[in-house]
Formats: sequence, structure tokens, C-alpha cells
Amino acid sequence: MFETKRLMCNPLQENCYVVSDDSGECVIIDCGTFYQSERDALSAYIRDNRLKPVHLLATHGHLDHNFGNADLWRDYGLKVEICAEDQELVENLSQQAQNVFGITMDIGQAPTGRLLSDGDTITFGSHTLRVLHTPGHSHGSALFYCQQENVVFTGDTLFRMSIGRTDFAEGSWAEMEHSLRHVVARLPKETIVLSGHGPQSTMADELLYNPYLR
Repeated sequence: MFETKRLMCNPLQENCYVVSDDSGECVIIDCGTFYQSERDALSAYIRDNRLKPVHLLATHGHLDHNFGNADLWRDYGLKVEICAEDQELVENLSQQAQNVFGITMDIGQAPTGRLLSDGDTITFGSHTLRVLHTPGHSHGSALFYCQQENVVFTGDTLFRMSIGRTDFAEGSWAEMEHSLRHVVARLPKETIVLSGHGPQSTMADELLYNPYLR
């Protein structure tokens, strides 16, 4: 059994995923829970399914994907695992709110745990996620790819028929183009794409219809 639960979170409608298997262990990817109702829904899902969270992963360091990190540190002792290039971003969420949106917010922080690199693996239960570094949306953006289940979590690198922005200070179109051509486009066509915003897709459809991959 391989289960993926999607929770749409915060005003930017970010996708948070809880991924589990028969072992009862789970990983939480991009915990963007912001409203109390979203935090309660995540906690209830973990409790009702008797899951044991063992990893908190971030595809990148932008605040809409990390609002809920402090809650998971408090409730489950999880440190956020992220590519090293985005460590500074994830450790300064309140400053991001000021810089990007011009608003003052006291956003809780979880300690930073393992700093990830391309090719690293994350294990839970009987499954493995492989880190694929895909700079472009941010310098530390990454995909989490489960070859066993033909699933990839793409964060804000790849959306259904689109891609993430590259006009932030830490973004780069040149890096994004390289990541799309040399990493994303080489995923198997049968791979299910679960992105950081919007509906799911498949690599077959993206390779055929996404204008950035054609």
C-alpha cells in the first residue's frame, strides 16, 4: 500500500502531501498549513490513520510551503529537510514575508535537519524517495521521486501544463531551463506528477502538452 493525502493550504492554495505505506510511517512534504482548520485537518489525518511521521521534507524554502513546519517540530519532533541551497530561505520565513509581501508576520520556525543534495535518498517504511535537484524557481528547489510507485513530487518546479516562476531574487530562468531539460524531461512517461499547486498530471501529458517541455 502506498497512500498520498493532499491538503490544500493557505491563501496561496499550496499542496501539502502526507505520504505513507503499510508500515504506518509517513513523510510530510511541503507543510504549508496556515489556518487552524488546516492544522487540525493534518493532525486528524495522522491520528485517524495511526501514522508515525518520520520526515518533514521541503521541495524549496518559500514560505507558502513551510508555514506549518514549527507545528510539526512541536508535535512530532520533526526537523525540516531541504536542499542546502535553500537553507537560508527556510530559516528566515518571517523575513520572506516582509521582503516578498511587505507584511510583518511572526512565523514559527522548525530547526533545520538534514541538508539534502542531488541523489540523496529518504526512506520510510518500505519506500524510498530520491532527491533530484532542480534549481530555477529557487536555487535549492528539488523533486522527490519514488521510482517504486512512479510518483514525483515537483514543488514549484513543474505544474500541470506550466512551471514555477523564476523572477524571484533567488530564481533563474537559465537554471530552470537546464533543470527542465536535463532532469524533469527525463522522468519516465508513466510518472504521476504531484505538484506544489494545482491538480496532478502525468509526465506523458506534460511532455506532450506543456509548452516548456516541448
